[in-house]
Amino acid sequence: MLTADGVPVLMHDETVDRTTDGCGSLAELEWAAVARLDAGVRFHPAWAGEPVPRLVDALVLCAALGLAVNLEIKPAAGHEERTGRVVAETLARSCPAGLSLVLSSFSPAALGAAAEAGGPWPRALLVESIPGDWPARLRSLGCTALHARAADLSRFQVEALRGAGVPVAAYTVNSAEEARRCFDLGVIALFTDRLDRLGRD
Repeated sequence: MLTADGVPVLMHDETVDRTTDGCGSLAELEWAAVARLDAGVRFHPAWAGEPVPRLVDALVLCAALGLAVNLEIKPAAGHEERTGRVVAETLARSCPAGLSLVLSSFSPAALGAAAEAGGPWPRALLVESIPGDWPARLRSLGCTALHARAADLSRFQVEALRGAGVPVAAYTVNSAEEARRCFDLGVIALFTDRLDRLGRD
């Protein structure tokens, strides 16, 4: 998501209220103000002082830790194209060499703008329920993968996507039982808040 002055940062909500000690719309706050926010203290005293991460800093850290990245472009309302373009331009300037990264978004406008800005990063369309016209949607956006809500996935849908060479990732899976069901369907990856609950099998 972008600050008012166009700095891409990692933020889940359109406002900073729930996840920091500040308040207000992220899209209306400049980076200098966002940089002073505490993004840890509301969750545990031990995390007090954690800053809101800029995208460039998160990329460097992931590369250093050997982590692959699913980077969701999550634009505030009305900022879809700008966010997609700025994210792609930031990656072109600052993505560490060798970092494995996929761009994903619920926003076709953001994905389209990222594609127009160029870059070698594959793209995935995020959806809740898989639409019947998914081949046309993926083709129009140049997306090579689909990320969908786990609860709505059926074997027929996943098999159709896999048959077309489209990998499917499922969100948000927080139990071992649901993880097994998804993998049995043919899902290749999971989004989870509780990796500790998924087990080793």
